Amino acid sequence: MTRPPPLELLRSTHQFPCRFTFKVIGRCEADFALRAVAAVCRALPEGPPPAHSLRYTAGGRHVAVTIEPEVASAEKVLEIYVHLRRLEGLVLLL
Repeated sequence: MTRPPPLELLRSTHQFPCRFTFKVIGRCEADFALRAVAAVCRALPEGPPPAHSLRYTAGGRHVAVTIEPEVASAEKVLEIYVHLRRLEGLVLLL
């Protein structure tokens, strides 16, 4: 069985507009979490930053940033992923 293209998959599994969860894991640098939230904000209309939380690994080498913006469309989700993939220090993006 083949998977549908990402746009079709998003449209079939989400009802837009909706809150969408991005999990971004990166090196524990002083500003990684701020840069991750800013990357999401670049694709959103002006307003307050989206809800987000941080979780640090036990060894303190990495930080997981969960960001939950309200997104208007599947296209907007893919645009946000493009911004997040460009983050310096990125280890994993879910």
